[in-house]
Amino acid sequence: MAQKSIVLFLLLFPAFWACKTAQKGASGPADIEVIAYYSGNADEVGRFRADQLTQIIYSFCHLRGNELAVDNAADSLTIRRLVALKQKNPRLKVLLSLGGWGGCETCSPVFAGEAARREFAASVLRLIREYGCDGIDLDWEYPAIEGYPGHAYDPADKRHFTLLVQELRRVLGPRYEISFAAGGFQRFFDHSVEWAEVMPLLDRVNLMSYDLVSGFSTQTGHHTPLYSSPRQQLSADYGVRYLDSIGVPRKKIVIGAAFYARSWEQVPNTDRGLYQPGKFKSFISFRQFDTRLSPKDGFVFYRDSIAQAPYAYSVARGEFATFDDATSVALKTKYAREKGLGGIMFWQLGGDTDTNGLLQAIHDARHSKMNYNRRATK
Repeated sequence: MAQKSIVLFLLLFPAFWACKTAQKGASGPADIEVIAYYSGNADEVGRFRADQLTQIIYSFCHLRGNELAVDNAADSLTIRRLVALKQKNPRLKVLLSLGGWGGCETCSPVFAGEAARREFAASVLRLIREYGCDGIDLDWEYPAIEGYPGHAYDPADKRHFTLLVQELRRVLGPRYEISFAAGGFQRFFDHSVEWAEVMPLLDRVNLMSYDLVSGFSTQTGHHTPLYSSPRQQLSADYGVRYLDSIGVPRKKIVIGAAFYARSWEQVPNTDRGLYQPGKFKSFISFRQFDTRLSPKDGFVFYRDSIAQAPYAYSVARGEFATFDDATSVALKTKYAREKGLGGIMFWQLGGDTDTNGLLQAIHDARHSKMNYNRRATK
């Protein structure tokens, strides 16, 4: 009897395994979030492909006293038009976001108080209901460590952030989403968040795996690389591996892409301007690349095959630019699928082109049945 069972198992195993593999392929790889931060105005909302998104985060609301507030009538109209996109995509979720770079001046003192946290959470629920939104994204840059110059911060913010999330979850319950934007660098990982206490209460962490070389840097580099390299440790993959190592569920990790470039000037013509001294010049939205990074101005485009990061350099201008492009955002999307992450997000939707842009590249990669691109080597 035992021998017959073994023979039957061996005969049926290939079909069983094929079935399981097919099921895994059908339900797993494409099931990731595509999340757009949006900081534009109401008039531009209609030009975007809402059907290619799972979530839009309106950026930003700010504190007014202890409460979350929409700044003005124009912002209110923008939120309402974002919510109206649900008519085209009923599965779309729209979240309000607090703060942003330079937008959380009073977060540290306000969230230090229990009564203030209660007021804030109540105001969040009120605004969510008023606008028909689906949750809140906290973009406090940064708890417990220096962020925007001159903004208050305190080591106790780390605990206060936990208490804030706890209060929000108590008030919002399980129906509404709570996420937060996390710095992609080690000091944030170590000092800003009590990960073990916070993550069970959150739907996801949006890892800002961009601005890893910031406007304060006097040396060029990749601001949004997928992988680390011998010259640059910080990357999307570095952040994912670190969060995974401390127990953050991969399904709650969302990696970030940049719909903009950072550029430096006064960069010497050495190694195509990469990892060279320079002076930060400007942001350049993806939709401006054709005019601002034009070959007419001497820009030549390159790709770091280790970091999987594109960049450009103009010898004539002595200017260097670092950015994401269609290839790099597709690789990030495939990486998110392969690693079982929650998805990919980007700053910000208004920077994309009307057609054949970076969102389209993400969409195509999300639904691609091609084999995953492995890390390249030089």
